[in-house]
Amino acid sequence: MVLVSVIIPYFRKKKFIEKTINSIKTQTYKNLEIIIVYDDEDRSDLNLINKIKNSDKRIKLIINKKSLGAGRSRNVGIKKSKAKYIAFLDADDLWKKNKVKSQLEYMIKNNFKISHTTYEILKKNQKSKKIMKAKIFRDYKQLLFSCDIGLSTVMLKKSLITKNCQFPKLKTKEDFVLWLLILKKNIVIGALNKNLTIWRKLDDSLSSSILQKLKDGFSLYNRYMKFNFLKSFFYLVILSINFLRK
Repeated sequence: MVLVSVIIPYFRKKKFIEKTINSIKTQTYKNLEIIIVYDDEDRSDLNLINKIKNSDKRIKLIINKKSLGAGRSRNVGIKKSKAKYIAFLDADDLWKKNKVKSQLEYMIKNNFKISHTTYEILKKNQKSKKIMKAKIFRDYKQLLFSCDIGLSTVMLKKSLITKNCQFPKLKTKEDFVLWLLILKKNIVIGALNKNLTIWRKLDDSLSSSILQKLKDGFSLYNRYMKFNFLKSFFYLVILSINFLRK
């Protein structure tokens, strides 16, 4: 049975973390290494996280000496992981119980090094859910206008992560950068069209900071894609419009 490492950066998600961890514990696929990377210099939530850690021998806890941000915390977790396959889950998102099993089988059967799945968006005080269907990406140009890959749906081979291909030092869009870097290496991102993940869209989350998103979005195109100023600005405008439609 192949070992799969689940990487969860933690920063002040006390309200959601137990449900998130429970969605991993109840997976039909049991051979898991669960790595929580505590990324808060305020240690007040550590008692809860330690309680969660002690509830399952598969859970490991890494405590950052200083806050690194979600992306670089995932890099820390990846380096410490022992598995061939890595799955990402944010501390406020949820997995359906057959997520890992279905996705791992799909990747092995189709020889994909990375894949994502269909997911649903759960908004506060909104009963209806929006489904984001997964699609295969074969070229980075397909993804430039909109990040249509949910971070918490992604599973990849650890061997894909290298010094030049890892989560960058950005507060937002760090996952978008990584998917583009992987695609630029001519690696296809597989798509499992099964709704296996729930993404909570929170108003108070860092991902909702408009100014930060604009700043990091420009860096994505200008610094990481090497586009000039005008081209970067153009893509940023389209990206912002597409995000508002979600």
